[in-house]
Amino acid sequence: MEFGFSSLMNLPTIKKNVKRKRISSYDQTGANADFKIINIKERFELCNLSCAGIIKHIWMTLASKDLHYLRKVIIRMWWDDEKNPSVECPIGDFFGVGHSKSVNFWSLPLSMGPEDGKGFNCFFPMPFSKKARIEIENECNDWELTCYYYIDYEELPEIDSCYGRFHSSWNRINPCNGQDYDKLKRMNWKAEMFSKKNRTHEDDYLILDAKGEGHYVGCHLDIHNLFETDKFNWPGEGDDYIEIDDGEIILHGTGTEDYFCGAWCPTQYYCSPYFGIPLPGGERWSGKISYYRYHIEDPIYFHKNIKVKIEHGHANQRSDDFSSTAYWYQTEPHKKFKLLLPVNERLPREEPKEIKKKIERNKSSFSIL
Repeated sequence: MEFGFSSLMNLPTIKKNVKRKRISSYDQTGANADFKIINIKERFELCNLSCAGIIKHIWMTLASKDLHYLRKVIIRMWWDDEKNPSVECPIGDFFGVGHSKSVNFWSLPLSMGPEDGKGFNCFFPMPFSKKARIEIENECNDWELTCYYYIDYEELPEIDSCYGRFHSSWNRINPCNGQDYDKLKRMNWKAEMFSKKNRTHEDDYLILDAKGEGHYVGCHLDIHNLFETDKFNWPGEGDDYIEIDDGEIILHGTGTEDYFCGAWCPTQYYCSPYFGIPLPGGERWSGKISYYRYHIEDPIYFHKNIKVKIEHGHANQRSDDFSSTAYWYQTEPHKKFKLLLPVNERLPREEPKEIKKKIERNKSSFSIL
């Protein structure tokens, strides 16, 4: 039995034998305490379903006194009888923006809504044939976590065998192995934009490494620019490089902003259904940047394995802090994820001088008003 994904065109279709269900954090006493408190170092199970179905929407908002709770709280998901999670990711990154930040943005599968991007939404369909379990873990050292959530799903008699299972994983290299920035500052460095060659792509930043059969549906890439200069300081020019089925197919891109559907070293906030820049960085692309690209209309198929990579600067010359979240569907079993970095290695870096100055100017302007 096959059930198509939603669109305006198929909304009039009457679906038989489909039940809309929801699990939420509502106060079962009838009062208004519609949240769950997750204690320090506690794992909390949001749902544990025993049926066939498709999760269609997850909404969540969190509150904590911990400054970096969006990187310290982990979300995990298991489908059917698997032992290893198909989703394991810092929760802020899972919902579409890195650096332990929230910002108002929207895309078709993910969004952060007002106030200040703290209304998290995921619309990726998540099929399962027997079981679905979702948990979050509070790895904050000193503060409890307040969690409100909805999980909206369809309960079905069965799901079609063609459906893959939803997966998401997180990665970070901090910093990438490029040029020595301290040395280059003294040399008034400018990158070799055209002459330097990268023939093997062995040292590219790795976004996804998966085995099995399925399709990659996108990522967001989060860059903290670590080279401080008053001159041109674009951290891009990294070609995307996607190896499919033991290298039988290679998809070779032309630059960072090109893969993320932008152009000419973008500096502007932008969001759309499939690509965007929710964090454009500060002056001269300083500080924290976030790009997303979702292959909703153009999934990238693989039948044995896939590696999704991108250069950190042209020919991997940049030594910035890179992190990313990948999203894909595949058959089970999946390749076990590498061990998630411990809390202290997930934390974002401090903002650079340019960002701090900009923040202070904004505060001064606000106080005058």
